[in-house]
Amino acid sequence: MQVSRLGAPDDFDPLLERIGSARVVMLGEASHGTYDYYRLREQLTRRLIAECGFSFVAVEGDWPDCDLVHRSVTGAPGGDDDPQRALERFERWPTWMWANAEVARFCRWLRAWNIDRPAGQRAGFHGLDVYSLWESMQAILDYLGEEDPASLEIAQEAYRCFEPYGTRIEEYGLASRFVSARCEAEVVRLLARTRERAAADGADAFSAWQNAAVVAGAEKYYRAMVGGGPQSWNVRDSHMADTLDRLLDRYGPQARAVVWAHNTHVGDARATDMAPGGMVNIGQLARERHGADDVVLVGFGSYQGSVVAANRWGAPAEVMTVPVARAGSIEERLHHMLPEQAMLVFDPGDRPHSGDRLGSGDRSDLGERPDWLGEEVDHRAIGVVYDPSFEAWGNYVPTRLGDRYDAFIWCDHTTALHPLPAATAPGELETYPSGV
Repeated sequence: MQVSRLGAPDDFDPLLERIGSARVVMLGEASHGTYDYYRLREQLTRRLIAECGFSFVAVEGDWPDCDLVHRSVTGAPGGDDDPQRALERFERWPTWMWANAEVARFCRWLRAWNIDRPAGQRAGFHGLDVYSLWESMQAILDYLGEEDPASLEIAQEAYRCFEPYGTRIEEYGLASRFVSARCEAEVVRLLARTRERAAADGADAFSAWQNAAVVAGAEKYYRAMVGGGPQSWNVRDSHMADTLDRLLDRYGPQARAVVWAHNTHVGDARATDMAPGGMVNIGQLARERHGADDVVLVGFGSYQGSVVAANRWGAPAEVMTVPVARAGSIEERLHHMLPEQAMLVFDPGDRPHSGDRLGSGDRSDLGERPDWLGEEVDHRAIGVVYDPSFEAWGNYVPTRLGDRYDAFIWCDHTTALHPLPAATAPGELETYPSGV
């Protein structure tokens, strides 16, 4: 295991060495509302794109909203000249996850990086998530109306199937349990038709195909959600993993991807209590599909600070205090072991040993893996809904840190990020097991 202080972008060198030729790098976050995670993730991603040739960033966000950003950062026809304007058009709660000053700064850099490069060499920005059923349906109707009127009826049939449930689309899932309300056949026809078009057309057809895949995933998600348990989570993360693979295929055999998502999605589920509960996530699926040597998973964590979150689903965002970490947690251990900002890089060939205190220098190569990296210890996870008073009972995931991640970025004291002004529309019901 190697330990580095963090203070400048060059301090990520040990992690870049660990990444090597890996095709997928997933960068997590212990909350969706922490400035420090977004800033460090931005610094690292800039280096991955500029120095290592990574092809695109894929985030835990909706495809249609992120496609507006993608068109801006790649200079596509009709895209905004300023990516911040695209981010300010995000409407689905919680908008602050991506419509914030930190993401706007990165996207402005990305546009500047892209603009002097040939179109085929520009780095993209895409959404992986499954929630945007209505937005994706409208995007498909708009595309087919202009490019493939003969297929428009198929899309309209799918739209009409969902229309009785209006904005309360979770009612579709409930109805499908008791009456013949399923829209599956219409959605499958729509997906097949747009996939056909995408094989013979360009970026717009691919986007329509992806929107059809979102509709298909959402239909499964809402049916699974009403049943409770882990199935809706698995539908969502499998959809995100499938979207990632679809993007890698789209960008070509040499494509490399950076993923931004919560630790709960990025860190391998098999190293947590998610696996006994029957849950998978994109970190696990990527390792299984691409091989552990071709995937690098990076977690984030902190001891205390502040965060942007809401006190209930759909409520306004507010700045909340994050109390000191629970006794016995990974965060408490690292608070006593590490400087203010640091990075741990785990060697896959490390062997356990009994030492567990890190050296005090700027960089330390401990060679063998400390025993505590393989122990199951509580690891904090803050969702978009957060109650600091619940720290004694919840907000933690039992984790074997060295198995869940390939590296870990530590910020002892963190501060809240800076949301952009946005018109917020009600979001979907809280995701299982929490809003992450």
